[in-house]
Amino acid sequence: MTETTSAPFRRVAVIGAGPAGVYASDILQRSEQGENIAIDLFDRYPAPFGLIRYGVAPDHPRIKGIIKALHKVMERGGIRFIGNVDYGRDVTLEELKKHYDAVIFATGAIDDAALNIPGIDLEGSYGAADFVSWYDGHPDYPREWPLEAEQVAVLGNGNVALDVARVVSKHADDLLETEIPDNVYEGLKASPVKDVHVFGRRGPAQVKFTPLELRELSHSKDVDIVLYEEDFEFDEASDESIKTNNQVKTMVNTLANWLVEQEERTEEASRKLHLHFLHQPVEIIEGRNEDGSGTGKVAGIRFERMELDGNARAKSTGEYVEYPVQAVYRAVGYFGSPLADVPFDSEKGVIPNDGGRVLDETGSQVEGIYATGWIKRGPVGLIGHTKGDALETINNLLEDFPNLPGAEQRDSDVVELLESRSVQTTSWEGWLSLDEHERKLGETFTLPGGEARERIKVVEREEMVSVSRGVTAS
Repeated sequence: MTETTSAPFRRVAVIGAGPAGVYASDILQRSEQGENIAIDLFDRYPAPFGLIRYGVAPDHPRIKGIIKALHKVMERGGIRFIGNVDYGRDVTLEELKKHYDAVIFATGAIDDAALNIPGIDLEGSYGAADFVSWYDGHPDYPREWPLEAEQVAVLGNGNVALDVARVVSKHADDLLETEIPDNVYEGLKASPVKDVHVFGRRGPAQVKFTPLELRELSHSKDVDIVLYEEDFEFDEASDESIKTNNQVKTMVNTLANWLVEQEERTEEASRKLHLHFLHQPVEIIEGRNEDGSGTGKVAGIRFERMELDGNARAKSTGEYVEYPVQAVYRAVGYFGSPLADVPFDSEKGVIPNDGGRVLDETGSQVEGIYATGWIKRGPVGLIGHTKGDALETINNLLEDFPNLPGAEQRDSDVVELLESRSVQTTSWEGWLSLDEHERKLGETFTLPGGEARERIKVVEREEMVSVSRGVTAS
């Protein structure tokens, strides 16, 4: 067996410190060649963890477990976090290639997928990803959000759609035990919302959310879940899924039980969360002024009723229904963003690749450039898929190492280059300081039960950087 020490020393840059980037770094570090590889993990934000910090609803307890796992990887040492660095602006690909033998892009997919229907650009029509970034305290998003609607539509039947619907319908005081920023609490507190409608294109057996997400809807206080018997349609393929897939069976049974239980309610909640199936959006309706002119604002939404075709696909019925709403959130998927000097497939929203090896427009491998996570495969799959993605990419990188030319300036520290440009980089030690600072902010707030909040998330980038750089970047 070849000893690890015989392998040449390598430097690798990973762009994106979310789960995909951390897992790729972890697998690379723990490989047989890991002792001879220096790994720098970059992120455009001052804090690590990407989607886990800025893309998941704050009332998800399971997320804490994921963050703990990512923390363990970073606390082990050997992976250097370099935050507050905007790839393409603060540092170019050519500069990274001079300092590193290989560059791995793990930038994810943060944009909303398009929904091309009339009225989609009206005031009051939003992408779910933007709203998620607001309630998660993303540093690059406005601090205000126009929560003025009494009736809201959420389009989509995935986990993000349920997250958005749950946060919009939930009473703000019930979110105080989470890490939501103060501005988000104040915004939700003032919301006049009464009805939140979630619309899916297919039936109850074809939803894309998980049983955990579904069950969490029932945990909201003073929020009734409302279902409609005419939406419970099952074709042959649906019946087969219910018989053979325990997850589908669990979700269908949960929904069916809620349908029955709602008939037994003796009191009504102040807010209602409606779950609709077999609805395809066809138009967002514009409001009208007294003179008949358009207001430019959302006043309703029109759907075509669908039916299943026997193979769990939805087909048209020619029947249309309308709902009065003043806000629409589309949660129909995420889409990747192009990166400077990196090939990009604008139709799929990914970096074209073969097993993580980046390909140019001719289909040839781009030497030393790799991709992993959603920017590699598209925004599908859970954490387990992200780990598998990373393993494939890293295995191919390790296989390629002997043929890579090597960095010209391997002994030069890229952080010195960044700091010379007045880029205020943040470090892992800086994140630990910010983490402690946020927890102390939580201790200053007492919940109705007498306990303190676990943390209050810092929103402003300048404050995040200032707190983080209280510890010398390394």
